[in-house]
Parts: sequence; C-alpha cells; structure tokens
Amino acid sequence: QVQLVESGGGLVQAGGSLRLSCAASGRTFSLFAMGWFRQAPGKEREFVASISWSGGSQYYADSVKGRFTISRDNTKNTVYLQMNSLKPEDTAVWYCAAANRASEYDYWGQGTQVTVSS
Repeated sequence: QVQLVESGGGLVQAGGSLRLSCAASGRTFSLFAMGWFRQAPGKEREFVASISWSGGSQYYADSVKGRFTISRDNTKNTVYLQMNSLKPEDTAVWYCAAANRASEYDYWGQGTQVTVSS
C-alpha cells in the first residue's frame, strides 16, 4: 500500500502561483509514476501532469503546458507541481495519484482545493 498526502492548495488571484506537494509513504519502491489530476465542480476528473518515479519523464495536459512544472524529490518521496500564471479555470480540487503500472493509478490522495479568483 501507498499513502499520499497533498498540501499547498489555497486561494490565489489570476496570474499568481502556487506549489502543490504530495508526500508518499509505504511501498514507494514499487511505484512506476506519480501524477496530478483535478476535478472542477460539475466536471469529470482530468489528468494534468505525470512524472516517472525513476526516470524523470514528464507529461502534461495541453491546458497546462508552459505554465506548470512537475518534479520529484526521491530523497523525500515527494512530488511537486509548480503552477504559474494561474487562471480561474484552474479552480478545482487537485489530487495526487500513484501508479504501479503505466497509466494505471492505484492510489489517490484526499485532494486539496485550489481556487483562482479573477
């Protein structure tokens, strides 16, 4: 089992920045990748970014390319999402997830609220 705890959400004005953190514990040695997802009110949860646990390969949704950066610190078992140039449409509950296999996210955090005011 892997446990995930997100932090760093909050209220920010449009154009501002936030950094989300996701601390992983448990069987982290078995992980293939970590990812960030978001779910806006009335919408389905969507993929935002991912990073491989060992190789550092990164993937982004088109909506955040050039604005967000995902990174990891394996010494701390923590993944970060630096979010710049935030827009009101980035308002959502943001979830960290961990995958044992490519694109199969088995573990989820509790979510953290990000609200971007216009």
